[in-house]
Amino acid sequence: MKSLLLLSILAALAVAALCYESHESMESYELYPFLNRRNANTFMSPQQRWRAKAQERVRESTKPAYERNREACEDFGLCERYAMVYGYDAAYNRYFRQRRGEK
Repeated sequence: MKSLLLLSILAALAVAALCYESHESMESYELYPFLNRRNANTFMSPQQRWRAKAQERVRESTKPAYERNREACEDFGLCERYAMVYGYDAAYNRYFRQRRGEK
C-alpha cells in the first residue's frame, strides 16, 4: 500500500513537472506574430534610415587598426587558431606583419 501511494505521488510530480506551461511559450498565441512586407519598415522614418546607413558607412571606413587586423586574421584559418591560444594581436603579428617585412 505504501509503495502504491509513493508511486502515485511520484507520478503526480512527474506530470506536474512535464506539463508546466511557461510564459515563454505564450508568444505563439499572438494573433499576428509577424509583420507583412509593407509594414516591416514603417517604424523608421526615411530620414532615420538614411542617417543609419550614413553612420554605418562612416563606421566601416574609419575602423580602428585592431579591428581591421582582427578581421584579416579571422579570414585566415591558421591565424584564427593561433589567436584562440595567444590572442589576435600576437596572431596578426605572426602571420601578417612578418610577410610584409615589418618588425
